[in-house]
Amino acid sequence: MIGNMLDAESDDTLDDWFIDSLKTYKDLHVFQLENPTRVIEWTSEKTVCVAGYSSSRNEILELRLPLKLFADENKGLCAERDFKVVHGGFTEGPVRHLRHVPGSRCAVTNDGRSSDLQVWDLGGDDSDVIRRTGSVEGRSVSDTGSRIAARLSAPPQVLHGARSSDVQLTQLTSGQTLYKLDTDSAELLSSLQFVSDSVFLASCCNGCIYVADTRTSAAPQRSTPPPCSGDSVCWWTDASIASQLSSTRIVRLSSSGEMVVTDLRNLGGIVSRAQLDVQTHPCQLEDVSVSWSPVLDGCIAVSGFDGVVQIYNTCLWRTELQDAQPLFQHCGHMVLSEQTAGSAPIVVTSHLWHPERPRMLLSAASDGSVHVWDWVEPETTGDL
Repeated sequence: MIGNMLDAESDDTLDDWFIDSLKTYKDLHVFQLENPTRVIEWTSEKTVCVAGYSSSRNEILELRLPLKLFADENKGLCAERDFKVVHGGFTEGPVRHLRHVPGSRCAVTNDGRSSDLQVWDLGGDDSDVIRRTGSVEGRSVSDTGSRIAARLSAPPQVLHGARSSDVQLTQLTSGQTLYKLDTDSAELLSSLQFVSDSVFLASCCNGCIYVADTRTSAAPQRSTPPPCSGDSVCWWTDASIASQLSSTRIVRLSSSGEMVVTDLRNLGGIVSRAQLDVQTHPCQLEDVSVSWSPVLDGCIAVSGFDGVVQIYNTCLWRTELQDAQPLFQHCGHMVLSEQTAGSAPIVVTSHLWHPERPRMLLSAASDGSVHVWDWVEPETTGDL
């Protein structure tokens, strides 16, 4: 009796969501992986790379998004409405971090068990196989894995490290170390990110940020963690994409749900801050993702606290702490999941903005689902 009531309630929720989605989404497509992924990485305008993170063998795949998404007119006449596997291979362990090297068919991964990297050839027109071609040895012993950043370079280079003291730039073809971050502090990293051809951020879990330039051996600039009203144990960081370095904004999100926006030129100052409407709970470093939109000014996506991807508009935030409501929420992973009684709740494991289409994102969840969705901005945004 109770089971039937729960099924009926679930069906009603699904029906309501489908009806509402006709107004809130321009497009929504779903793909199911054999194993869930924590990594989604663009390899071209229409393809992404994903890989499983189970403890044993996993697939590493390059997926082409449904071509219907890119049909500007007569979408109903477009035959390609599904994701398509265009290249694939297998890893002998988990993939916790993955970066595509721009301008190449090369990807670099890390298993989250050590600081070593694995190098992959993503295949081409003459082969549909993704194969491992080499490895890069890390500088430290790590049980959290290396963060990776890549930039357009010839030959291919990647920035990598598990802690601030072992960040280095490595040429993949020769294995030569081209740069090392000059610091004795061994702070655990949450991310590495290039903000220009040579300047990068090494962001730490404690909220500190190192700003460094690979063209010089000078000591990096180091900022202290932002003030936080809650008991934060971890911070996640992302930098906005800007045509000029001076226009770059930095966002830091704490595990207590507090978000702080700062200017790259003054990391100690606060541009704006807010307490997000998220379900805070003890989080692991790999759980949460925060990212600036590359196109929509001031918009940020947040995921990993639960089964929802939230979009926030920071433009109306102030320097004083305030409560913020999301501009949009993608609840599709929770609503469309086929959960059974007693199963673990669905959690979003990764999300990614499209580099050119303003409101298009991809997201993945712990049930193996991958969604690509193009959301419609609400007519009334309410309290941002």
